[in-house]
Amino acid sequence: MGNARNFAFWIVLFFLMIVLFTLFNNGSSTTTGRTVAYSDFLQRVDAGDVSRVVIDGETLRVTDRGGQVYTTIRPGGENPTDRLIAAHVSVEARPQERSGLMSAISVWLPFLLLIGVWVFFMNRMQGGGRGGAMGFGKSKAKLLTEKHGRVTFDDVAGIDEAKDELEEIV
Repeated sequence: MGNARNFAFWIVLFFLMIVLFTLFNNGSSTTTGRTVAYSDFLQRVDAGDVSRVVIDGETLRVTDRGGQVYTTIRPGGENPTDRLIAAHVSVEARPQERSGLMSAISVWLPFLLLIGVWVFFMNRMQGGGRGGAMGFGKSKAKLLTEKHGRVTFDDVAGIDEAKDELEEIV
């Protein structure tokens, strides 16, 4: 039993490390460049200082005419695409990236569930848990013998009429 728990501990630790690696690896790629306000971004578009914009969900990665890269967050309901095309800005749209945690969960959860079900059934087949093969020998019941004493009707306190009725039954 101790070996199974030790093995399960190392498996959980291994998958936890993979999830953490995935979280930190995905998070580091989105933090490049500096951030500017959305209103400043729109002013730069109107002034003609923006050459390229990559729309990634709510995040806009902007490259200006000087080659500097910065990011801004698009407010909900705003669609700057028409304004960017009118200003002759190269626009590239990408599907919204999922967070590192969601990616890790969607990849690893089915795999972990299959392993968990497999371990559960293997444990049951080997007689682990309650009701396994030869499980009757693990009972904590104690056999009552004469040495430990017997309980008689005289030892039991109570109503005499109830004792009499019980003696008639027995």
